[in-house]
Amino acid sequence: MAAIFAFKCSCCGDIHEGSPSMAFRAPDHYASLSDEQKMSIGKLSDDFCTITHGDGTDYFVRAVLEVPIHGIEEPFLWGIWVSLSQKSFERYYETYDDPVEGEGFFGWVCNDINVYPYSSSRAADVVVQVDNQRPKVILHKSDPEDDQLVIDQNEGISVIRAQELAEKALHNE
Repeated sequence: MAAIFAFKCSCCGDIHEGSPSMAFRAPDHYASLSDEQKMSIGKLSDDFCTITHGDGTDYFVRAVLEVPIHGIEEPFLWGIWVSLSQKSFERYYETYDDPVEGEGFFGWVCNDINVYPYSSSRAADVVVQVDNQRPKVILHKSDPEDDQLVIDQNEGISVIRAQELAEKALHNE
């Protein structure tokens, strides 16, 4: 049986229980808009976002990226946004209330995860889940792999590394 994740934070001294879960409220593209632009060209809900501009419309959905923690049942979760093509976005939107488990789309990660700096865009598969779960993000691998987030998603991380990442993310270090 896997253990439950808990740690005493070296930054604030609080006890944090349960596997870490960090989330972005919006894709970075939307977050960087002015308030006026958000009102005029953006639409944001809990699970969908669109930005309509002169070049067309950008489509985003909220998803989860899991990083396994060695010896812990629940993974480190990142609630992120991914961009989809119009066709993929419309298909996901149409089947949102009656999802097709395992259906997948190609997407790009649209949040900068500060504890996992990376200078390039992150390509991913976005896999639909059922039971009111957000789609799961599976990052694409490169050869050789130089993105620590991709490595951690595939190989998992230690409890110590999970605590370090959680402390940095929680306290913006």
